Parts: sequence; C-alpha cells; structure tokens
Amino acid sequence: MRVLGIAGWSGSGKTTLLTKLIPALIGRGLTVSTVKHAHHEFDVDQPGKDSWRHREAGATEVLVSSSRRWALMHEHRGADEPPLEALLAKLEPVDLVLVEGFKRERYPKLEVWRAETGKPPLYPEDPDIVAVASDGPIADAVVGSGRLRLDIDDVEAIADFVVDFTRRAAG
Repeated sequence: MRVLGIAGWSGSGKTTLLTKLIPALIGRGLTVSTVKHAHHEFDVDQPGKDSWRHREAGATEVLVSSSRRWALMHEHRGADEPPLEALLAKLEPVDLVLVEGFKRERYPKLEVWRAETGKPPLYPEDPDIVAVASDGPIADAVVGSGRLRLDIDDVEAIADFVVDFTRRAAG
C-alpha cells in the first residue's frame, strides 16, 4: 500500500483538491482510501443514538454496521493519539492511501500552497515533500530541489503525477 500525504495550511485547498483527485485516480484504475487528521475534537456519531449511548457508557470501541457500510469508533480514553503508521495498519489494502494532515510525520507528501493563506510554504523545511501544487508562482527553490511544481487547478496533471509516483514507489 502506497501512502501520499496532502499537506498544507488550513484554507489552502487540501480537501477541495482531494475531492477532485480521488475520482480522477479511481478513473485511472487505482483503489484509493483516505485518512483525515482532525486537530479538534470531532464526532461521527449523533447524541442519543444507540452507538453514541454505547460510547457514553464507556465502551472503548463501537462498531456500527448496516447493509450499506460499517464504521468503527475508537475512544482513546486518555491514551495518546496513535501515530499514522498504526492507523494505516487498520485499513484494508488498496493501491494508494491519501493522507490529509499529519504534516509533521515522515512520509511522502504533496504540498498544497496558496499565498493567500498568509503562511509560508512547508517545502523548504520538509524533505518529504515531493511536489507542490499551487495557484501561483512559488520560489525557485522548488524546481532547484527536484520537487515538481503543479498547477492546483490542473487535477488531471496532478492525478498523472500521483499515478506515476505510486507506480514508481511500488516497483
């Protein structure tokens, strides 16, 4: 299973790019899963539902299943947040896992960068960034460092890059 991160500051367009990129990759024959890191407390359950009541009662894990999908919720109950590697081990095998977030962990990443965020690009300080998708010019250091610069609006070119990256890494 190959892993490629989609990293960048909040508001840079990571999720927007992912929602366009996933169907483009599937259309090229890849099976794709995603991992999304949330910086804040979040809930996928609804208060009052049976599964929510099970968690509130103290269950460490609650698995909800139907004829259309299943979801596993795991409460840390005071334990540390698991590293990305442990979370990836919970996924079924696919060709590619796209990770949104976990930008400080060591794995290959595509940075999404827009000047309008007011934040500096990550690539100068992160050797794991293999390419940068941007809506405008970026420093020459990207080209000079062997990183590819991609137009954030050219999803087909980004998908081609990701497919090539996935195949090179696999073989």
